[in-house]
This record gives sequence, structure tokens and C-alpha cells, in this order.
Amino acid sequence: MLLQKFCRRTLHTTRQLCNSLEKSALSTLRKKTGYTFANCKKALELHNNDVNQAEKWLHEQAQSLGWSKATKLSDRVTTQGLVGVLVSGNRGAMVELNCETDFVARNETFKRFVDHVSRIVLHYTDLTEFDGDLWKLGFESEALRNLETPQGGSLADHLALLIGAVGENASIRRALCFKVNNDLRLAGYAHPAPTNVGTTQDITQVGKYGAIVAYRSQLDVDDPELQKGICQQIVGMKPLKVGEYDKDTPAENKDDETCLIHQEYLLDADKTVGEVLKEHRVNIIDYHRFECGEQTQQHLKEILQAQQQNSN
Repeated sequence: MLLQKFCRRTLHTTRQLCNSLEKSALSTLRKKTGYTFANCKKALELHNNDVNQAEKWLHEQAQSLGWSKATKLSDRVTTQGLVGVLVSGNRGAMVELNCETDFVARNETFKRFVDHVSRIVLHYTDLTEFDGDLWKLGFESEALRNLETPQGGSLADHLALLIGAVGENASIRRALCFKVNNDLRLAGYAHPAPTNVGTTQDITQVGKYGAIVAYRSQLDVDDPELQKGICQQIVGMKPLKVGEYDKDTPAENKDDETCLIHQEYLLDADKTVGEVLKEHRVNIIDYHRFECGEQTQQHLKEILQAQQQNSN
């Protein structure tokens, strides 16, 4: 009788321990991969609860499924998406990724992929040495897809994983790198941004619009509010150039102004951007703006080429 009770108690305890270990492995695998409960459970069952082997199997399955879906969905239009902006010290990257629906664009898996691509692009700025103050490099879609990643495989391989995970077509459209030397500094901003987020360093900001600004300041300490304000100005007012005080005269109609320095400052309509910059002893050297889905010259060229191919 005592032996039976002991066996039952041992069996019960063992089952509890196994269940606990299985739940822990399942939770760990889901956090690491982001895949569904059912897929993670199946992976663990096939690999004796070995999280590493299960993760490898899931990625292989997703890769296969992703490439299959990528082929099937490649003709579907990707008009939604996000712009990612990442500034780290003297380096900056801005990327645009597209998907089919705004629902997927808001998905955390898609946002993580924007961050991933931003960091891969930023990594390539480390491979470049230059002697000047400012260096820029643009990437078109095909060049981005072919970039090799430190994790292994190309960005095209990783994009296939994303397509397998979200279940709709996605594309890596373009990217731009900034790198500055000497006394130049960088600021970046994505809009709309969460409340109280400025031009954050080392964190990829995501939104429908983005801007990176290279500037020179005579002050030792940066003003985060000024950085954010100038980036918001560029995002909101779309200036065509910085402008020069001795060459560019203000437009007769202030709403038609295309020089950044002569535009009304969005945060203080009584001042121009140039007046605000002079007050803070800042000079804007260069900037770039992305708008998700905008038709660039390169994009129009690609559309024309596709139309010509279809007509042949």
C-alpha cells in the first residue's frame, strides 16, 4: 500500500515536472521566434523539447514556406509599410519597407524586421572609411536584397522568413546611409512617433515619414527639442533644399517656400527656420526625407520599365 502511494506520488510529481519543462520550453521558443503556439508545440514535439533544434526546424520551415509564398505573392502590390530611422553616433540609416496592408505594417513582427534591416544597413557604414565631413550611400531594392547579414544568409532570405510569418507580400524598397566626421552631427526622426519620443539614439524609430539631418553646432551640448523640431519641419514642409542667405530670396507667398531656412518654423510661426537656427548657433549641412509609398524618380523609372516589358 505504501509502495503504491509512493509510486502514484512520484508519477504525479514527474508529470508536473515534465509539464512545467514543456511549458517553459514552449514559452522560450515562442519568445525567440515569434511563431504560433501550434507551430512551436509541433517543433518541440518533433525534437524532444530541444529548444535549439526546434528553433532551427521552425526557421527552415518558415524559409521554405516563405520562398513559396514570396513566389506566389510577388505580383501583389505593396503600397503600405513603414519607414525606419536609426541614428547611432556618427552613423545613420533610413529604410523603407512595404507590405500589402496597414494591419501588417502595425504588426510587431513587421516592425522588428524594419529594425533588423536598419541595423544591417547601418552595419555597412562601418565598412567605409572616408576623409571628408559627410558620406552618403543610397541602396535600391535589389542591392538591399543581396546584402549578406551577420546572422547568415542575405536580406532576401530573411525577407522570405517575414513573408512566411505574416502571410502577405512584402518588399524592401530602399535605404540611405549617412556617416559624418569631424564636428558634424546627425539627428533622425520618424513620424508619427510615440509620445515624448524625440530624435532617439540607437533605437530604430518607425513611422510613415522619416528624416535624417546632418548639422554643425557651435554648442557642446545638443538640444533634443531643436533636433526634433527641425526633423519635423523637413517631414511636414518638404523643403527642396537648405538654402543660402546670400543667394536665395524668400518666396512672395510663404506657403510656396521651398528653402528650409526661409520657411515659417512649425513650432513658432513668428520665426523662420533660419532665425531659429541662428539663435541656437546651428547650421544644417544636409538632410534627406522619406515618405512611405512616395513615387521617386527611380520608382517611376521602374514602373516605366515594367510597362514596356509587359507591352512587348
